[in-house]
Amino acid sequence: MSALVGLLGGLGLFLIWNACWSPTGPVLWRSDRPGKIAVLLQQAGVSAVTPISLVASTAGLALLAALLVFALTGAAPIAVCFGLFSGYVPFALLTWRARRRSEVLRELWPDVVDHLRSAIRAGLSLPEALIQLGVKGPAELREEFSDFGADYRASGYFDGALQRLKEKLADPVADRIVEALRLTRDVGGSDLGRLLGTLSEFLRDNARTRSELQARQSWTVNAARLAVAAPWIVLMLMATRPEAIAAYSSPMGWAVLGGGLLVSLVCYRLMLRIGALPQEARVLR
Repeated sequence: MSALVGLLGGLGLFLIWNACWSPTGPVLWRSDRPGKIAVLLQQAGVSAVTPISLVASTAGLALLAALLVFALTGAAPIAVCFGLFSGYVPFALLTWRARRRSEVLRELWPDVVDHLRSAIRAGLSLPEALIQLGVKGPAELREEFSDFGADYRASGYFDGALQRLKEKLADPVADRIVEALRLTRDVGGSDLGRLLGTLSEFLRDNARTRSELQARQSWTVNAARLAVAAPWIVLMLMATRPEAIAAYSSPMGWAVLGGGLLVSLVCYRLMLRIGALPQEARVLR
């Protein structure tokens, strides 16, 4: 027991000593910028899910779907194809959720700017106006601004709390608003109300125009999805017949299904690229 206590004490002293020194060389395997999956999770509003857990659950879903289709049809190539499709489903749902969240937030940002403008005209400081949004702002954004208020009260550092708010929102429009507020606070000036009024009008016009374009774009996107899904639905119906299963289990069947999968993927991505609207880029991340 004395040896164990001595070993634990020595280990604790070593950890304390090691914490007092920062690494001197460059760390090549770390990156301050999040990966694409982490950014997608942030934009979808599910940042509590880690990229590793998402990839693991996606792989498990793909394997389960492949085994289920193989048990129903007995055709390995068909099972592999539908397993790959099932593996793409979580990412498709996250992309849809991120796009839907972006559309909802785009409609809410003008109201947020109007709240800020009214609060500042009433005599509140900029941090107090932002904290007030956690109570009187749009319901969909109150949690983020409440967290900003708790962060600012705990640290007293406005820029740091504002940066963490920006990272949590993960929205291009939020980036512009945050950077405009940061710049106004840094350089000072008495025309913040006019700036917020102009920004509110611009955001409303932009949201109105983009909504009209997205309504027309949805025709192209739905047509592309239907064109891709139709052959595979027919394949699933054909897989109920033994002769179709035998044909697709042959080497030529593997080649046909592989070629069809590749063509479907390329055509679907090409159709989406042709009908896609320009994505708003995030600024000063």
